[in-house]
Amino acid sequence: MPNAWKRDKPTRLLSPKFLFLLFSSTLILIFIFLSSSRPSNPNPNPNYFALNNRLSFHAISPFDCFNSPQSHPVIASTVEGVRYPFLFSLSDFGTLPDKPHKNIVRILKGKPFRKPDISVTVQDILEKAKTEGRDGFFVDVGANVGMATFAASAMGFPVLAFEPIFENLQKICEGIFFNRVTNLVTLFEAAASDRLGNVTVHKLVGRLDNSAISATGAKLAFKSNEEVAIQVRTVPLDEVIPELERVLLLKIDVQGWEYHVLKGATKLLSRKGSQAPYLIYEEDERLLEASNSTSKEIRDFLSSVGYNDCTKHDTDAHCTKKDVR
Repeated sequence: MPNAWKRDKPTRLLSPKFLFLLFSSTLILIFIFLSSSRPSNPNPNPNYFALNNRLSFHAISPFDCFNSPQSHPVIASTVEGVRYPFLFSLSDFGTLPDKPHKNIVRILKGKPFRKPDISVTVQDILEKAKTEGRDGFFVDVGANVGMATFAASAMGFPVLAFEPIFENLQKICEGIFFNRVTNLVTLFEAAASDRLGNVTVHKLVGRLDNSAISATGAKLAFKSNEEVAIQVRTVPLDEVIPELERVLLLKIDVQGWEYHVLKGATKLLSRKGSQAPYLIYEEDERLLEASNSTSKEIRDFLSSVGYNDCTKHDTDAHCTKKDVR
């Protein structure tokens, strides 16, 4: 056999090839060791610094997604039928294992989540602004688990999201990382209102993604009779949104607390013409009544700040201002 003698040739332990391999392996081990012993991220909250080049928040600091405890389990998927796809993480699992949430069943069948109507609406409105060359923020009040927030950030729009329920905040944080929009979404653990302070929020046992200022409002759409009262922080939008920053779209879904949110955004809503945001708010008379408010009270207030063009879309109202020539 030709070259068979090479198998009998003694190995040189200190050959150049052996020394090269030894040196390379040592460098890799040192790199791994240094990486594992590296101090923690000096900017531990990437969400906090998402928009720090443009905004400075004084009334409230953004929610710290990086240091928030992780919820379990995590059930997330893509959303069907939206022009700009995104993922969101489910917080309502239904009654497991007997009666799981319909979206969990869809995942098991290999299907995406059903698209929430608000996601389509947000993308349609922002798509129009995009084609007109207008840029600005989307403000999501009552962000829940981020169906509207991620619809906007998937398009590249910066988002200010307000949500008081911790379980929902965890899910939004998951969505921020899933959708890689840390640089676009700034999240606040607060209920938007007409004053700085605190308010009692009621959340349902087994439906922690649903909450309302009134216990009646929290239970109105569901059969559960169990609810938990918690104290959450309140902040007016005018205390957070800088006057020089343009807001393209303001969406409010707060289970009957809409009037107080709008009152706390008087400066924002008083902007002239197209500088004022397109407004979407929930106008459900039953929920408003549970919070001692009415749709007429809201419409009268909006008229006082120049929103005279409002149309009803199911339980939502869409309001705009005409440009002043």
